[in-house]
Amino acid sequence: MNSPQQGDHGHVPVMADRMFALLEPALTRVSADGTGAVLVDGTLGAGGHTEYFLDRLDGLYVIAIDRDTSAIGIASERLGRFGDRVEFHHNRYDEIEDVVHAAGRTVVDGVLLDLGVSSMQLDRAERGFAYAVDAPLDMRMNADDELTAADILNTYDHGALARVLSEYGEERFAGKIASAVVRERAKEPFTTSGRLVELLYATIPAATRRTGGHPAKRTFQALRIEVNHELDSLRGVIPASLEVLGIGGRLAVMSYQSLEDRIVKRDFARAVENTTPAGLPVDLPGTAPEFSLVTRGAEQADAAERAANPRSAPVRIRAIERIARHTAAGTTTGGRGAK
Repeated sequence: MNSPQQGDHGHVPVMADRMFALLEPALTRVSADGTGAVLVDGTLGAGGHTEYFLDRLDGLYVIAIDRDTSAIGIASERLGRFGDRVEFHHNRYDEIEDVVHAAGRTVVDGVLLDLGVSSMQLDRAERGFAYAVDAPLDMRMNADDELTAADILNTYDHGALARVLSEYGEERFAGKIASAVVRERAKEPFTTSGRLVELLYATIPAATRRTGGHPAKRTFQALRIEVNHELDSLRGVIPASLEVLGIGGRLAVMSYQSLEDRIVKRDFARAVENTTPAGLPVDLPGTAPEFSLVTRGAEQADAAERAANPRSAPVRIRAIERIARHTAAGTTTGGRGAK
């Protein structure tokens, strides 16, 4: 058996042990080996998390989703030894309901979402996600999409560009950077990351560069989010994932930056809210929460995990479980512990 922590494809899944612990109760309710259970890996990437789960639950079935065809190619090779226990779908993760139905299911037992850019994409210089190497300013997770990071830099007006950098990168020098980009692109359009990194070094004050991490980090994050409409997809995927969970099913989400985590936290809070008016002695039909939080707050990687896998340092994990389902008539099916 291959080691799921190392694998043969250079990808170490972040906090795989903890993600497995959070989802295992939902996947083993019927059988200890996962027989009959279905997990949706909505962010397949190089397949590390899916491999980890399939190695440990011999009866588990996985529906794997990724918007990146190259990721599906790499993961399908990695996971080939599992045969027909995994099926692959080239879709955005916010299309999870359509994918589940296309797979012949109405509900699933678990959903795993590992948000943001995958390590596989970061490690491939030609994709343009990393600021440490000079590469084309692409950043598309789906190569069939039209918009690239270069398009944003070369065509967005000052206000639109500053908004992207401020909103998606939380960059406090957004206006100053946008002015520099507009000035420099008039001389020559931006095509590679190296020139953009040089501009950022020249634009962001030295004092901030010494204490605020790499000066390109926030700008690259903002461009990547804009190129791939990541937050729009995230706002869609959480409600859709909750909808496809059967009673006792769980959703576990890994976020790597505050914008993502705030959306997950907000949607989870809404899902567990009791909407019965205050002061009533019992819940009104259809107002009791259908979900319960599995994690209290956001969990983070411990020192050992960070040392073993530095990419785990910023991760925030939240998990939630479906405990009931309201019917159209206002009645409630299931309840805590229901199958």
